Amino acid sequence: MEPVRLLAPDGTLTPDPRWPLDVTPQLCRDFYRRMSLARSFDNEALALQRQGELGLWLQSLGQEASQIGSITALRADDYVFPTYREHAAALCRGITPAELLVQWRGNTHSGWDPARYHFHICTLVLAAQLPHATGYAMGVQRDGSGEIVTAYFGDGSASQGEANEAFNWAAATEVPLLFFCQNNQWAISTPSRTQMRAPLHQRAAGFGLDAHLVDGNDVLAVHAVTSAVAAQIRAGGGPALIEALTYRMAGHSTSDDPGRYRTPSELDSWTTRDPIARLESLMTARGWLDDDFRAEVEAECSDLAAQTRKVCRELPLDDVSSLFGTVLAEETPLLAQERHRHEALTASFVD
Repeated sequence: MEPVRLLAPDGTLTPDPRWPLDVTPQLCRDFYRRMSLARSFDNEALALQRQGELGLWLQSLGQEASQIGSITALRADDYVFPTYREHAAALCRGITPAELLVQWRGNTHSGWDPARYHFHICTLVLAAQLPHATGYAMGVQRDGSGEIVTAYFGDGSASQGEANEAFNWAAATEVPLLFFCQNNQWAISTPSRTQMRAPLHQRAAGFGLDAHLVDGNDVLAVHAVTSAVAAQIRAGGGPALIEALTYRMAGHSTSDDPGRYRTPSELDSWTTRDPIARLESLMTARGWLDDDFRAEVEAECSDLAAQTRKVCRELPLDDVSSLFGTVLAEETPLLAQERHRHEALTASFVD
């Protein structure tokens, strides 16, 4: 299967009648603004981690088109199950920088109310959110609410048993669920080519899912395909999977050194397919990206970066002792002993 592509890396637009999309200046400007803001926030969070303000950060650099093209194709009440890298999608749902950063600063287990944003908290265990999404979709199916559920995951998660179980169960029960894989080519240091011998979209079709492949660095194609597939699911067409071919331009996390397992030439090759630069080329050629709009977006990005720095450093630190109560439903003797030792250690610093 060839990936769906509407916008070439050089900015050439080639409409596809199978995936209709009204490409307007307003649409492109909205995508450009959202992707630029997401990257600005992402870069600022990286800088904060390097300065010791965050314990860890996982960048979405290079994956902005996959996230923004898809999340904007959903309804606001469509529930989303993310991994730990969907910062761009989260910002589109209105989740604030403070809510996104507080977990990575070590202040709390999660930063936002999932029910408020219809956006679940981060899932750190690979593929764990896929059975959760399937179960939630079963509830939606029984409620008859008309909403659909979307589960984001990566190519590494697709190698987990939970992914295969979720694919099979979702297909067997015909729940309104969209599996959206951002195949960013690397599961930490393991390339996709050694993870699986059959492409993910082919494997998904084998489970009975309606499977699609899209150029994940083409925000227009991602939006067009996701819009059509979401409408099909909402109309009772059953679960589907979209595999978006993209690239993780940064390391797996701030504790990773991608230079140890991938070559500079590979990174250079994908840099020429940068999703923001691609859209910028189209907008410049058509006169949709003038100096005033560019300056406006740059100012918004600067403001967001400043706000991110400010709220990160102002995040209050909760009493760490309270975290012991969230480990198990009933405290064990060993857990109580550890809590008492921590409280004694904390008390020793009072003076």
